[in-house]
Amino acid sequence: MGCSSCGTATGGKVAGCKSNGGCSTGGCNRMNAYDWLSNLPLNDTGDMCRVVEVSFNTGSRKDFFRNTTVHLFEKGELVTVEGVSGFDVGEISLTGEIVRLQLKKKGIPESDAEIKKVMRRATDKDIEVWQQNKDREKEALIRARAIARQLNLEMKISEVEIQADGRKATFFYIADDRVDFRELIKVYAREFKVKVEMRQIGARQEAAKVGGIGSCGRELCCSTWLTDFKSVNTTAARYQNLSINQSKLSGQCGRLKCCLNYELDTYLDALQHFPDNAESIQVAKGTATLIKKDIFKNLMWYILPDSSKQYPLTIERVRKIKQLNYQGITPEELEAVEVTSTKPKEVEPEFVDVVGQISLRSLDKADKKRRFGGKESSPQQKQPSSGGGRPQQQQPRRQDKPEQRGSNEQRASQPRDRGNAPRNEQRKDQHPQNNNNRNEPREKRPQQQPPKKDDRRPSPPKK
Repeated sequence: MGCSSCGTATGGKVAGCKSNGGCSTGGCNRMNAYDWLSNLPLNDTGDMCRVVEVSFNTGSRKDFFRNTTVHLFEKGELVTVEGVSGFDVGEISLTGEIVRLQLKKKGIPESDAEIKKVMRRATDKDIEVWQQNKDREKEALIRARAIARQLNLEMKISEVEIQADGRKATFFYIADDRVDFRELIKVYAREFKVKVEMRQIGARQEAAKVGGIGSCGRELCCSTWLTDFKSVNTTAARYQNLSINQSKLSGQCGRLKCCLNYELDTYLDALQHFPDNAESIQVAKGTATLIKKDIFKNLMWYILPDSSKQYPLTIERVRKIKQLNYQGITPEELEAVEVTSTKPKEVEPEFVDVVGQISLRSLDKADKKRRFGGKESSPQQKQPSSGGGRPQQQQPRRQDKPEQRGSNEQRASQPRDRGNAPRNEQRKDQHPQNNNNRNEPREKRPQQQPPKKDDRRPSPPKK
């Protein structure tokens, strides 16, 4: 989840943003602690803290080491430290005075003799061997799960971490009950040729090692900053008026979400102003049952029997009804208040009929520009002159049938004075025989005789 410019250059120095490992996004290393004492000036270098914090496997495991060398390490450098019968390679995560605060927080004295030492700054050979053994972890995890399944052990291998020199491997597993893995350790040692260490973790620790994105859209708290896991139960959800839905209240680990405890203290402080023993009150319509408490509006919601309507009551009204019930008086009404929402109501757009209001002249102009080369020509310019201009394409003439040739000649001889007459009358005048025949039944209509061969015009001679 780190920024794309992060990377490791030669010599173990951090390249990219030049922040020496102090990534401002907090995503280059898990469980980051902000060094707010990094710019503190030191008067005496001999009094500075010689213990550094080193992270392994991208922050999933951290430990403290004593710097016995003459080098002053910076955050983000790769160092070689003492391991189990060998060495290991890790990344410096904290240096300076902030380490003393971390030691005090975890109850580790600075002069503890069990703190291992930093051997040297990681060389190219150390980094090469470390990368080779890191590449073996995925294959070892798959093989380890298969071996545990063959031995019929009720356990799940979640992660395998191999030491930088390849002499030791730590297997993290999850199991509900106690598991006898003495035979499993022998098989692992014979299979992987390493010293085997089995370490049991919980479901929350597994989710922290795997990582992921929560339902809120951010990285999991257990994989970024949360170190201590407190017990969470459904009582925290009831105090916050949350529905007891196991699928919504559970995280990626399968347990209840740790964030249910974040605002629990605030809800408990706010609920102190609400009356106690107010789960049910007596009114004339029956016994009203409490369904929820709204700490933001200081309202208590009740429901009457044989009704699904909810009645919001103020805290003062509930106390008054409880006092009347103690005196043996049953009030007539609940006197529910009216709840108004401060959220502005969204206005749905209405349908508007714009037929006939939109002009299509712009489309006509675009069509004219397309036809006449981008210039709008006047009607006079469209008609070409007889002398010059753009020649029009002549459409092929349709050959008239023999019956229509006579009628066409008659039309040409008649004057075209039909401006005042309607079109229907003109059509009737032109075809009087057809109009009369239409009204007659089909049987009485005279059948049209095919034209004789003599009437037909001779075809022009072929050239």
